[in-house]
Amino acid sequence: MQKKFKLIPLCAALTLLGLHGAAFAQAATQDTLLQKLEQMSAEIDKLKAEVTQLKSAQNKTEATAQQASQTAAQAQSAAASVAGTGMSAPHAPATVLTSYGEINYNHPTKNASATQADLRRAVIGLQHRFDDKTKFVGEFEWEHAVTSAGDHGEAAVEQAYVEHQLHPALAVRGGLFLVPMGLLNENHEPTAYYGVERNFVETAIIPSTWREGGAMLIGTTEQGLTWKAGVSTGFNISKWDPTSTDGKQSPLGSVHQELQLAKARNLSVFGALDWRGVPGVLVGAGLFTGKAGQGLTASNPTVTVWDLHTRWTPGKWDLAAVYASGSISGTGPLNAAFAATDPTPIPAKFDGMYVQAAYTLWSSGDYQLKPFARYERFNTAKAFAAFPIGLERSADPYERVATVGANFYLSPSVVIKADYQRFSVNSLNNRFNLGLGWSF
Repeated sequence: MQKKFKLIPLCAALTLLGLHGAAFAQAATQDTLLQKLEQMSAEIDKLKAEVTQLKSAQNKTEATAQQASQTAAQAQSAAASVAGTGMSAPHAPATVLTSYGEINYNHPTKNASATQADLRRAVIGLQHRFDDKTKFVGEFEWEHAVTSAGDHGEAAVEQAYVEHQLHPALAVRGGLFLVPMGLLNENHEPTAYYGVERNFVETAIIPSTWREGGAMLIGTTEQGLTWKAGVSTGFNISKWDPTSTDGKQSPLGSVHQELQLAKARNLSVFGALDWRGVPGVLVGAGLFTGKAGQGLTASNPTVTVWDLHTRWTPGKWDLAAVYASGSISGTGPLNAAFAATDPTPIPAKFDGMYVQAAYTLWSSGDYQLKPFARYERFNTAKAFAAFPIGLERSADPYERVATVGANFYLSPSVVIKADYQRFSVNSLNNRFNLGLGWSF
């Protein structure tokens, strides 16, 4: 617009020169020339008036926009000032409801009488953002459909923490949170993993879903590295029951506390690294360690668990591998107190690994068919501390499980699963599984 108006005087000058030329050519009188000049001057004055009017309108528009911006900033400031006080802000912060769950069918091929169907879990999640830097995350889980004193169901708070962004690359989290370990523990929705049941390495060695109460720092770098480190509650070795097989199924799962009146005389520390510097590639590791006596036993053993994990998604492929290892120190005196007939002494070492490959065989719109295969090798009693003479226990053999099946996605949020699992040591556990899962 301004360039257009700058050209007006130039156009007027050119027109004037043209008029002079025409006047001389046609021998026009001076009165005629003056009349033309007065006419041009009047037109220029009219154009100047229009320019002034347009500038005035533009100034009013800018003033209105500035006032609107100031009003929005004031509203945002008011919302932040009442966050967390229970007061209502002019624009309410975002509250999001989430959920995931699964219904599974298991048919042991060599023991059909043990076939069962189960609402394995149903979870309701809640996320509330107090302001642009602070949020609350909660997850509330029900297992096996019915929870009462006479039923096998369980109700639990799976997560309940507040996270605050200290810096674009640094946040702090406090409360009950999932321990950053492996591929599954923090991403355990049924749409996020292959197979009807969660893999054995990340349930028997890493007791997913494993949560602790404490504080955690979370940082990111421009090179694709995410790091997490913190202090939390740990294990309570006095919960070990040598007469039960729970410890055989998962040594750490039988002594973790889930922030349920957790003994906290001894705390633990943890750290994790995940690198995503190349698209489609994840490489990471995690470590958790701490004393577990809690002042309740004569000895104060140290429990340590660590893992290495990786995932690569080139094209239609999805490849993953995890190795996890754990140890419990000073178990000799504790095991010596157990009777020789007790089925489950405390192991000194336990570990496991798996490799997995999946492929997107067919897709159409939201529909996706992804067959997969997984091989696992794990041992929940790899070694024991020295027993008194006559009470020795030999290590358990490694169980090896091969799983083949497929995930069929009706949408990214709904999956139907089917697989077959073959056990090398205990073939009675061979089974065919079906599952329905959701996550939103």
